[in-house]
Amino acid sequence: MSTEKSCFHCGLPVPENIHLTIIYEQHEEPTCCAGCQAVAQGIIDAGLGNYYKNRTASAEKASLPPDEILAQLKLYDLPEVQAEFVEMLPENEKEAMLMLSGITCAACTWLIEQQLLRKAGIVKVELNYSTQRARVRWDDARVKLSEILHLIQQTGYTAAPYDAQKQEEQAQKERKKMLIRIAVAGLASMQTMMFALPTYLYQDIEEQYLLILHWSSFLMVLPAIFYSAQPFFIGAWRDFHNKRTGMDTPIALAITLTFIAGIYSLTQHSGSGLYFESIAMLVLFLLIGRFVEQSARRKAGDAAERLVKLVPAFCHKIKDLEKEISEEAAVVSLKMGDTIVVRAGEIVPVDGIVLRGDSEINEAMLTGESVPVVKHSGSHVTAGTLNVASLLIIQVEQVGNQTRLAHIVKLLDRALSQKPRLAELAEKYAAGFTSSLIMMAIPTFAVWWWLADAQTALWITVALLVITCPCALSLATPAALAASTGRLANEGVLIARGHALETLAQVSDAVFDKTGTLTAGKLSVNQFVNFSGSLKDAQLIEIAQLLEQHSEHPIAKAILGLGTDLSHLSATNEAKDAPQSDFFRQPEIQIAQKINKIGQGISAQITVQGDTQIWSIGKPDFVAEIAGMQPESMRELAQQGSVIALGNQNGFQAAFLLRDTIKADTVEMLQKLSQQNIMLHILSGDNEAAVSQLANQLNIANYCAAATPEDKLAYVQALQAQGKCVLMLGDGINDAPVLAMADVSVAVAGSADVAREGADVMLLNDDFAALPLMLAQAAKTQRIIRQNLLWATGYNLLVVPLAVLGYVTPWIAALGMSVSSLIVVGNALRLRKI
Repeated sequence: MSTEKSCFHCGLPVPENIHLTIIYEQHEEPTCCAGCQAVAQGIIDAGLGNYYKNRTASAEKASLPPDEILAQLKLYDLPEVQAEFVEMLPENEKEAMLMLSGITCAACTWLIEQQLLRKAGIVKVELNYSTQRARVRWDDARVKLSEILHLIQQTGYTAAPYDAQKQEEQAQKERKKMLIRIAVAGLASMQTMMFALPTYLYQDIEEQYLLILHWSSFLMVLPAIFYSAQPFFIGAWRDFHNKRTGMDTPIALAITLTFIAGIYSLTQHSGSGLYFESIAMLVLFLLIGRFVEQSARRKAGDAAERLVKLVPAFCHKIKDLEKEISEEAAVVSLKMGDTIVVRAGEIVPVDGIVLRGDSEINEAMLTGESVPVVKHSGSHVTAGTLNVASLLIIQVEQVGNQTRLAHIVKLLDRALSQKPRLAELAEKYAAGFTSSLIMMAIPTFAVWWWLADAQTALWITVALLVITCPCALSLATPAALAASTGRLANEGVLIARGHALETLAQVSDAVFDKTGTLTAGKLSVNQFVNFSGSLKDAQLIEIAQLLEQHSEHPIAKAILGLGTDLSHLSATNEAKDAPQSDFFRQPEIQIAQKINKIGQGISAQITVQGDTQIWSIGKPDFVAEIAGMQPESMRELAQQGSVIALGNQNGFQAAFLLRDTIKADTVEMLQKLSQQNIMLHILSGDNEAAVSQLANQLNIANYCAAATPEDKLAYVQALQAQGKCVLMLGDGINDAPVLAMADVSVAVAGSADVAREGADVMLLNDDFAALPLMLAQAAKTQRIIRQNLLWATGYNLLVVPLAVLGYVTPWIAALGMSVSSLIVVGNALRLRKI
C-alpha cells in the first residue's frame, strides 16, 4: 500500500504521475508541480532554507507566471501608472507600499524580506505581518518595480499596490466569515443543549429514546467542530507541523480530546461523558471572545487606517478658471498646477494653495486642534482637512503619497510595524508558557484517572488546557501600545517609531533647541539706543533700513518693521507691531556700493546732509572694524541679549537690542514638565546673552550657548553618560545629529525635513501642551502594560490550581479565558479616552 506524499512547499497531495523533486539538507523532497519545485529550489539555493524550519504554515500552491502576467507586471514600470502610488525620492530612488497575499505566518514575511534585501538595487524593506503590507524602497536605475513584483511572485506570494478600499473589503470579508462561524456555533450550542437537557432532568429515560437524544446531539455538534472551530485547528496544525506550540494548540487539543471521548461514550452506549453540548458552548465562547478581541484590537490600532480614509476618491476639477466650470475627476489623476473646487462640508483632497475664497478649515483630524483655522487667498491647505465655511478654489501642489498626510501615515505605519522590547519578551514568555501547560496536562490527567476515573480526568485536563491559554499575556503590551499611539495621533502627536512610548516613560531630562522651538524665530527690536550727538533717531533708523532693505533675514525684518516714534521702546516693550517707515523719506540721505558680509553685517557708502561716509550695520565686532572702540554702554546692552550695532567712520552711532518672541504655551509647558520631575535644558547656537536671558525668563538653570552641532551632540552624550534618559526637542538641520543621538527625539511642526525624518516623535502643530500630555500618556501606557501583565500572570497563577483541583468545567474555562483577554484589551482601550 503506497503512502500518499505531500508537497514539500505547499503541503498539497502529490499526484502519483508527478515526479518533481528538490534537494533539501541532502534529502530528496517531493513537490506537486513545476511552480512549487522552482520556488522551493530558488529559496534553498538562495541560502534561505531556514524558512522551511521556521514557518508556521504551509505556503500556498505556487505557479510559474505565464508571459501574460509578466507583461502585466511590466506595466507597473510606466511613469503614469507609478504616479498613483510610487513616491519619488532623491538620487533616483523610489518607494511604494505593497499589499501582500499568500501570507500564512510570520516566517513568510521573513522570507520575503530576505529575498528582497538580497536583490541588488533594493535599498530598504519594511514588512508589517499584522497588516500584510510591505514598504519597499529601491534604486530605479538598478532594479525596476516589475522585477520586485516578479521576485515576490517567484518566492510563492503575490504583491500589488496598496489600496485602502481593497484592504477594507478584505477586513469586512473576514469579519463576516467570523460572524457566520459564531452563528453556527450558537445554533449548535442551542440544539445540543436541547437534546442534553432531558438527560439532566430525568434519569429514567428509556434506552431507545436516550439513544436518539445522544445521536442527535452528536449530529448537531458536527458543524461547530468542523466549521466553526476551523481557525483553531488550522492554527494548531501550523504549530504542530513546525514543531512549536502556539495559542491555538491547547484549544484544538482540548476540543479534539473532548470530541473523541464523546464518540467513545456514544459507541459504548454510555449515558454519561458525551460532552457534545460542552464542546459547542466551548467553541461558541472562544469564537465570541476572539471576535470581540480582534474588533477591540482593530479599534485600538486603527489610527493609520482612519488617516488613509480621510482623502476622498473624487473631487471637483476646474476646466475653466475664469468661468469656474468644474467636472468630477479622480483625485489620483490630479497633477501639480491643477485647480479644484472644495465646497463647504467637503474634505480637501490635496496639499495646495488657496487661489480664491475665504473660509475656515478644521484641521483636527491631523493636528488635534479643534478650532478651525482661517484660510484666504495665498493660504496653504492640507489633504484630509475639512472645509467648514465656504467655497475655496485651490491650486494643487502635492497629491497622493507626496502629501503631508501620506507622510504622516507612512511614519505611523512604520511605528506600528516595529515591536518594542516588552512585546517581544511577552511573546517569548507566552510561547514557553504554552509548552509548559501542555506538559502539565499529562500528569494532571494521569493523577485524576488514578484518583477517580477517565471521564473526570478528561474534563479536568480539558479545562486546564483552555482556561490557561496565554492570549491575555500576548495581548497585554501590543494592545496598550496601539491604543496609546492612536490616542496621541488624535491629539496631534505622531509616534514615528515603536520604541518611543516605552522610552518616553523613562525620560529624566528634556533638552530644547531655542530658536524655532521655544521661541517663534520672529525677532523684534526691544530697545533702541542713540550714541550719535548730531543725528536724530529717525535719521539713524532711516540709514539702518536703507542698509537692510531687500533682505529676508529675521534681523532685517525686525529693523524694517520699526517706525520713527521710538518713545514706546524700553527694555521691556517690543516694537514688532510698529508701523513700517517710508523709505527715502529724507531726500538728503543716499546710499551706494552696498556690500553684504554673510553672518557679520552690511556696509555701504551713505551720504547724509552732504557728508559721505562708510556706514556698517551688524554684529558689534564687525561694525568696530569701521567705527573703532565700542562704547561702554554698548557692552552693557550686549549683556541683556542680542545687539545689532550701527556705526560709521566717526564711531558707533546706534544700537538695537533684539528679542525673540517666546511661543505660546511654552511657559505653561515647561512648568508641567518640571512638575513631572524632568530636568530642563536649553541648547542653542545663539550668543550667550540671548540664551541666558531666555533661560532666566523661563527659569531654566541648565543651558549651553553658542553651541555648534558637535557641541550639542557632546552635551547630550554627557547627560547619557550620567545615566540620564534624554528627550531632545528641535526643528533645524543643525539639530539632526543630536536628535538621532537622544534616547527619544521630538521634531516640532515646521521642522526641516531631515529633522522630521530622524525624529521618534513629531508634533503636528505648534501647541506645546501636547508635550507634557505625551509624557503623561507614555507613563500611563507603562502603567496599563504593567497592570495587563500583572493581571495576565495573576490570572494564570489563580486558575491553574483551580483547574488542576477540578473546580472548573470546560465551558467555564472557555468563558474565563475569553473574559481574561477582553479585560486586557478593555483596560488598554482606556488609553484612548481623553
